[in-house]
Amino acid sequence: MAEVAFGGSAEKISLEEVGLRFEVDGEIATITLDRPEKRNAQTFATWSALAQIGDTLPQQVRIVVIRGEGPSFSAGIDLRMFTPEGVPGQGSFAASATLDSSTFEQRIAQAQQGFLWLRRPDIVSVAAVQGHAIGAGFQLALACDLRVLADDAKLCMKEPALGLVPDLTGTKPLVDLVGLSRAVEICLTARTVGAEEAARLGLAELVVAPQELDGAVRDLTAALLATGRDAATATKRLLQGASGRTLEEQCAAERREQVVRIKSLFAGS
Repeated sequence: MAEVAFGGSAEKISLEEVGLRFEVDGEIATITLDRPEKRNAQTFATWSALAQIGDTLPQQVRIVVIRGEGPSFSAGIDLRMFTPEGVPGQGSFAASATLDSSTFEQRIAQAQQGFLWLRRPDIVSVAAVQGHAIGAGFQLALACDLRVLADDAKLCMKEPALGLVPDLTGTKPLVDLVGLSRAVEICLTARTVGAEEAARLGLAELVVAPQELDGAVRDLTAALLATGRDAATATKRLLQGASGRTLEEQCAAERREQVVRIKSLFAGS
């Protein structure tokens, strides 16, 4: 059984104890948030476990699917983290607030690692979202390359309403997808965005009935796997860098990638 350390501690905890399942079937890995009784609320251990999965992802994996067990994708942060007692064995925000700023920032950076690896060029990450995706749950969906939503999905960036900021890598993809003004409105009102609006805003690639969610994700992953891995990786790398380049710089990047691709295709001929 996989084990992870969390919160900078040497203590080990199994994925089952964290509330995660991790399964690999050929080129597809599935991570399931598996605390349905808590609506898949997340803790420090959740984020450490996600980071550890990313660090040890089998080389053959090309697609990573993130899903939630039960009626919700993830209701966000486990509210026990706001209490003085915190989550047993993991502490609380109150305890973290006593750390010096540099140490506290490092702890947040460690949590962010659980989300950042989902953007790697050599994989495509897909969030299968049903029910609530609140706060950290919304940010986990935003960390993925693609989002397939059930029509009962409810997205909400709750952190500002709790006196916090979104800090699990969600602010940049939100702005990139919906624009600055809409991102400000969504975050500062902490309102709920339904599946239909999410699709209109570009937050979802596909919206289906809840009973069709798993099938839609299977169809999407099959289509993604139809493209060769090297070409897919190079193309994703090009697309990820496009917004930070001028047209001329992007053209140059395309040339460099294409030279490598064509040389590799005809090597030895």
